[in-house]
Amino acid sequence: MNHSHAEIRDIGIVDDDEPLREALGSVLKAAGFSIDTFASAEEFLDSPHRERIACLILDVRLPGMSGIELQRRLLDVAWFTPIIFVTAHGDASLRDLVMQAGAAGFLNKPVRSEALLQQIRAVLAESESIRRSNR
Repeated sequence: MNHSHAEIRDIGIVDDDEPLREALGSVLKAAGFSIDTFASAEEFLDSPHRERIACLILDVRLPGMSGIELQRRLLDVAWFTPIIFVTAHGDASLRDLVMQAGAAGFLNKPVRSEALLQQIRAVLAESESIRRSNR
């Protein structure tokens, strides 16, 4: 992976569980990603950094606006950054719901770092090829 191109490819993590945010953050940093972390959907929506996000790791259950509401809100404003949901309360119907709405992935907690990295790399490779074909 060459990081010579100027655009920043940050991975955003939205989770109200601070130890988990830090754990995921350190896994992603160790794998060479830069990260932005947010404690809530609202914090993410208010962030000036959200334009830099290449992929969003999003908890389903958040205080205030849920991850699913955030996904809907982002679709409403045509913000198509790939979202990988993580949840401790995952079931097939929830998974189907978010995947049908365009989520790029769905992982159950505790999140295995290898599984997460695999999904992020797949998502970034896919959005890279879409961007190339849209030029």
